[in-house]
Parts: sequence; C-alpha cells; structure tokens
Amino acid sequence: MIYKVFYQETNERNPRRESTKALYLDIDATDELDGRIKARKIVEEHTNYNVEFIELLSNKHLNYEKETGVFELTEF
Repeated sequence: MIYKVFYQETNERNPRRESTKALYLDIDATDELDGRIKARKIVEEHTNYNVEFIELLSNKHLNYEKETGVFELTEF
C-alpha cells in the first residue's frame, strides 16, 4: 500500500500550508488504519517532521502522481 504523508519540515513553528511537503511510503499493512499508524511511526522515528495528514493512495491517484513526475518512494 502506498501512502502519501503531508508534513512540515519542523515542529517548532506553526504549520503553514505554503510550506507543506509530501513524501511517499510503501507500507506493508493489513488495512488502511494499520498503514497510517505504521507510516506515522516510521516518519517520527527517522525525522523531526511535523506530520499533518496521511493518505492511502488509490490506484487512480497513484497513477496521477506518477504522471506528474512528483512521485518518488522514500526509504529510511
């Protein structure tokens, strides 16, 4: 399952939409909630990012992300 994680690079400032970034994780999960929990845990263990939102990508959404050239899986 591919998850898109929206985050701020630091949790020391108030979040601003203009500075929100995203990364993509391939998570082995039993269901969507399990995947979100695992994704948050991985990001929090390896970064100082302030996670705003985690979204499971459907096949259609994933194909769109690949077509736009933004898609690149992040590995920690």
